[in-house]
Amino acid sequence: MSKQRILVTGAAGFIGSHLIQQLLAKNISVVGVDNFNDYYDPTLKRARQARFLTHSAYTAVEMDIADRNAIAKLFADYQFDAVVNLAAQAGVRYSLENPASYVDTNLVGFANLLEGCRHAKVGHFVFASSSSVYGANTKTPFSVHDNVDHPVSLYAASKKANELMAHSYSHLYGLPCTGLRFFTVYGPWGRPDMAYFLFTKAILAGKPIDIFNHGKMKRDFTYIDDIVEGVMGVIEHTPSPAPDWNGDTPDPATSYCPYRIYNIGNNQQVDLMRFIEVLEDALSKKAEKNFLPMQNGDVRATYADIDDLARDVGFSPKTTIEEGLQHFVHWYREYYQVR
Repeated sequence: MSKQRILVTGAAGFIGSHLIQQLLAKNISVVGVDNFNDYYDPTLKRARQARFLTHSAYTAVEMDIADRNAIAKLFADYQFDAVVNLAAQAGVRYSLENPASYVDTNLVGFANLLEGCRHAKVGHFVFASSSSVYGANTKTPFSVHDNVDHPVSLYAASKKANELMAHSYSHLYGLPCTGLRFFTVYGPWGRPDMAYFLFTKAILAGKPIDIFNHGKMKRDFTYIDDIVEGVMGVIEHTPSPAPDWNGDTPDPATSYCPYRIYNIGNNQQVDLMRFIEVLEDALSKKAEKNFLPMQNGDVRATYADIDDLARDVGFSPKTTIEEGLQHFVHWYREYYQVR
């Protein structure tokens, strides 16, 4: 990888911390930004960052991307070859309780980063979108070439807004932008609000797990190491204008300016009940199941068409849920000291 210094926001987050470890392993200087908010236990975030905090090529910056002046100063203090924005207020269900936090981080913070990239003439802005943008779409596998105009949560709407905001900066200022629609990422050091994490905690404590839509859910579960490999490839693959883009039949995934959207997933649907079975096997313990109706803002199924990412950067996820959940359970038992 030829990039010399990369800004990673959400540096103490699940995906961000794994990505930074890989970047540092390739001798790339990283400036990591995180605000360590309390959406979930900040102790876990600190522990993630502790794995590379003393690395000579790592600079930790504690700030909120919604702070316009702080972000402007950050871009003035450092020259970044690329920016990877993984800072976001995550979670579909929480967006029903605290919509303002999604506006502050996912919209205001995102705009601040775009402005920083614009003025500093950053070579590539890579940002996290989400499979949630597919919303009410039912044609599967989900394709980046389909329209995504019917979000079913404010979180999803904020991620669709990010894609549109990035496109406008790519059009106006020639800023190369790549958006990645992540599909249900799991693995060690994961987010405690994610279902597999909650399931593990409850099963080991002998408590029932809540299963929504009576278990009739499918997800494209993607292991963290596969995700990071894909992101690393994307950082290097700066988008260029699509020569055959046509405004009469506009392709949402490409553009006449240097802009690209990709799905990044496992390209496999797994029934939620099968996923729970595999987790039970990894834990050697059965779950007590509490079946509940569908939650507001949730979707029944996700399934990623990853052909474009495979073609452009050679993305090829390899980790099965059996392997991935074994790795997660091993980490969970070690980190939380439970047996």
